[in-house]
Amino acid sequence: MSIQPGDRIPEVVLKHIDEGVQSIDTPTLFEGRKVVLFAVPGAFTPTCSERHLPGFVEQFDAFRERGVDVACMSVNDPFVMQAWGDSQHVPKGLKMLSDGNGDFARALGLEMDASAYGMGMRSKRFALYAEDGVVKQVFVEAPGEFKVSSAENVLANL
Repeated sequence: MSIQPGDRIPEVVLKHIDEGVQSIDTPTLFEGRKVVLFAVPGAFTPTCSERHLPGFVEQFDAFRERGVDVACMSVNDPFVMQAWGDSQHVPKGLKMLSDGNGDFARALGLEMDASAYGMGMRSKRFALYAEDGVVKQVFVEAPGEFKVSSAENVLANL
């Protein structure tokens, strides 16, 4: 079963680049904060690069004005996430998180098998909003869709 409003964020360690590869556990990322985490099936893929991440880059200041941190996650390695963030001009403060083995996607119940596309296990496209480590809202896309997890929709529903 996938994560639902009212559930606590599961404890998992993610990676990111900040003066080298760094580990960050989900309690450190979520507790004591308001956070929107959005996940994409893959860095540098068409919808992710043309619409999903750019929307959060464009709306980043609007989230911050509401006191909300923003993080992007994908089942890619931290070097790919850093390169993708650089190529998309991600603002400082928008965390580009690597769930390289898909542990977090699996713990959330939001993994998907993209083997038919040569991509293996990935994360579904989704966004979630959490306060102090407790999920308040979850926006999971239907396969092939990009509507509910957009920055605009998430912002409108905060």
